[in-house]
Amino acid sequence: MPRPILLTVSRKALSHNLNTVINGLKRSNTNSNNPGIKVWAVIKANAYGHGIEPAVEAFEQANGLGMLDLDEAIRCRQAGWTKPILLLEGFFHESDLSIVQEYDLTIAVHCTHQLEMINKASLLKPLNVFLKLNCGMNRLGFMPEEYAKAWEYAAMLRSNGKIDTLGKMTHFSRADDDPNETQQQLELFKRVAGQFPGPVSLCNSAATLSPQVWSGINENTEQWVRPGICLYGGTPFADRDANSLGLLPAQTLKASILAVRDLKAGASIGYGHQFTATENVRMGVVSCGYADGYPRLAGTGTPITVHGKRTRLLGRVSMDMMVADLTHIPEAGPGSEVVLWGQGGPAIDEVAAHAQTIGYELMCAVATRVPRVII
Repeated sequence: MPRPILLTVSRKALSHNLNTVINGLKRSNTNSNNPGIKVWAVIKANAYGHGIEPAVEAFEQANGLGMLDLDEAIRCRQAGWTKPILLLEGFFHESDLSIVQEYDLTIAVHCTHQLEMINKASLLKPLNVFLKLNCGMNRLGFMPEEYAKAWEYAAMLRSNGKIDTLGKMTHFSRADDDPNETQQQLELFKRVAGQFPGPVSLCNSAATLSPQVWSGINENTEQWVRPGICLYGGTPFADRDANSLGLLPAQTLKASILAVRDLKAGASIGYGHQFTATENVRMGVVSCGYADGYPRLAGTGTPITVHGKRTRLLGRVSMDMMVADLTHIPEAGPGSEVVLWGQGGPAIDEVAAHAQTIGYELMCAVATRVPRVII
């Protein structure tokens, strides 16, 4: 028999979350000159740990897919995806452009070096490009004072037949927690890039779920949003949980109770004795640890569900095991189901908060040794 731990991915939940985003955009779009906002469903990092192929199927209603990795883009095409695919970091070597052309990929261009590689390359057909502006994230993108010159270079490449569609994009750094900063970044984008024609792509999950951001573009042009974490049932906000946003958990991590014992007051548990009982405790050893991708920093008090009842972790998470408090769950015993996060258990964002991280990291970190099933 396999070790009793399982990761379940729900295609139904993925589709529900995408439709929640699409319906929200439709309800909030009051600009009659912009009848529809297009959606890049972001499936980078193996679809946030959910699997490329399940995500391709679940996100069939999206207008396009967004990712980083060329190999994953190829897998999307092989899985039957025929609509646009955006490479969010563009390409890395001139030789990549042959793959970009073969699989009809759209590329973000964020530096002059990429423009120079396009200029040098022998292309069979022109490329679709989004020219990226750095509005304050200070990672990738042309600085505001460089953008007009970069656009001029890209426009020259378009006139030479090396670029077809030429759009503009940026990435908000604080759409999840600072509307004023986001508004300043939006105004910078409009001032610097708004003078140029072409489609626009600005919004991550937090901005997509904030109509005041994308509706503030006020352009009669094609607009694309790029939701990520919300499609997987996680929240991009610190003050709003996924349930309040109408999202469903797409990933559920389950394990089982391996053994049960009674711990007397004064006794301690696990490495470092991070938990010492102040009264008699009934405890259960759970078949999951940090080698399975569960966060080691999740300590005493982190919520889990055992036998359908909410309880807490006790002590430090080990490589292959952790300990659950069963004091108030007398019916729990060896073999009882434990939901560590997801459907029937705590929200992944709640677990992440106890581990001083974010739900994104937990989704992506589930180890390959954990069996997976797609439902």
